[in-house]
Amino acid sequence: MLLDTPICEFGWKAPDFTLKDPNGQPFTMSDHLQNGLLIAFICNHCPYVKTLADRLARDTDLLRSKGIGVLAVMSNDYRDYAEDAPPRMLEFARMNGFNFPYLVDEDQSVGQAYNAVCTPDFFGLNADGLLQYRGRLDNLRRGESGEREPELVNAMLRIAETGQGPQDQTPSMGCSIKWTRGSL
Repeated sequence: MLLDTPICEFGWKAPDFTLKDPNGQPFTMSDHLQNGLLIAFICNHCPYVKTLADRLARDTDLLRSKGIGVLAVMSNDYRDYAEDAPPRMLEFARMNGFNFPYLVDEDQSVGQAYNAVCTPDFFGLNADGLLQYRGRLDNLRRGESGEREPELVNAMLRIAETGQGPQDQTPSMGCSIKWTRGSL
C-alpha cells in the first residue's frame, strides 16, 4: 500500500534508542547526532527503497563526510516478510554499498515511537535531536540540469550548518511499514 509521510513537526524531540545491527552490535541514536542525524526507515523488499538504494548510499556517504550521522532502521515484521530478515539485511546493505548502520527494530518500538509510516521514511534531526526534516530523497522539481533536486541532502546540509530545516518539504512516499498483526 502506497502511503505518504506526515508534514514535519519541527522541534519534535526524537526519542533516544539503542538497536542492534544484524550481527548483534548495538548502536545508540544519541551517539550519532554529531552535526545532525539522518534516520532512514527502510526495508529490503520495498520497491521504492530498492529504486533509491544506490542513491541513498552515495548521498549518505556525502552526508557522513560532512559530519552528519546516519542510521537506517528496519521496523517491518520480518517473520511475515522473510526478505527483510536480518541475514538478508546484511546482503542488502553489502549489495548496495551502505556505509552506515542498518538496524533491526525487533519489537517495532522505535518505528512506533517515531510514528514511521512507510519505507522509506526519512527523519532529519539537528545536533540537539530535534526534528527538522521529514521528506523524500529528491524533490519533485527539476533543477537546471534536468535532474531532480537532492532535497534530503540539501536539507541535511542546511540542518548541519544552521540547526534548522527548510520550511518547504516534500512528503516521502513508499510502502506501508509491515506491523506485527495486532500491534497497532
